[in-house]
Amino acid sequence: MSDAPPALLVIFAKEPAPGRVKTRLCPPLTPEQAAILYEQFLADVLAEMAPLPGLTLALAYTADTATAYFARLAPMAQLVAQQGRNLGERLQNAFAWGFQGGFSPILIRNSDSPDLPGALVSAAREALAAGGADVALGPCPDGGYYLVGLNRFQPHLFQGIAWSTEQVLAQTLEGARRTGLAVHLLPPWPDLDTWADLTAFARRAPAWDDPGAASRRLARKLIGDHGADFPDRAPPDLT
Repeated sequence: MSDAPPALLVIFAKEPAPGRVKTRLCPPLTPEQAAILYEQFLADVLAEMAPLPGLTLALAYTADTATAYFARLAPMAQLVAQQGRNLGERLQNAFAWGFQGGFSPILIRNSDSPDLPGALVSAAREALAAGGADVALGPCPDGGYYLVGLNRFQPHLFQGIAWSTEQVLAQTLEGARRTGLAVHLLPPWPDLDTWADLTAFARRAPAWDDPGAASRRLARKLIGDHGADFPDRAPPDLT
């Protein structure tokens, strides 16, 4: 029997309340439509992440009044309220909570990439567990990251970062370099913040096993309601 501590996957999530989620999609979406879309993102993310082997699942949520909602949404997950004035503080506090709970490695991923394959999350866990990396990062095309993983608490990685800019990943990599941390970079994957992101997601031909299938169908419907045509695509005939 292994004495290694258990690994933890934390999904950062917001309560899907109109006017509080995916606000950069409004307009053309209404706040109610944006909330429905984000709730579907959460459902797809949980469906893909919950079965991953070797990982305990947790949700770090906001607002802190949404405990009951997330307990219903994810009864399989541990829950912790996000704390901090900015994303860096919230990430730092979530890592502190996980390490204090005896977990290692710890991975934190977003909820804005509904079609992110579980295989990428598992690859990050394996890279950290193997001991060849101190940090795992999943880059987004906009200069941020969809996943960050650590073997040990490294609070300096979340300090002095220009959050919500295209410099987030580069500044995080520079912080790791300055302190001699080995970084494992995952393949890039987009998150969905803007209308351009959403339309690209809707138009993108999905993988055969599409973790974000329901989110993609809903995105196509909502975009179609605003004038774009997204005909259903049947899977190819492989016989």
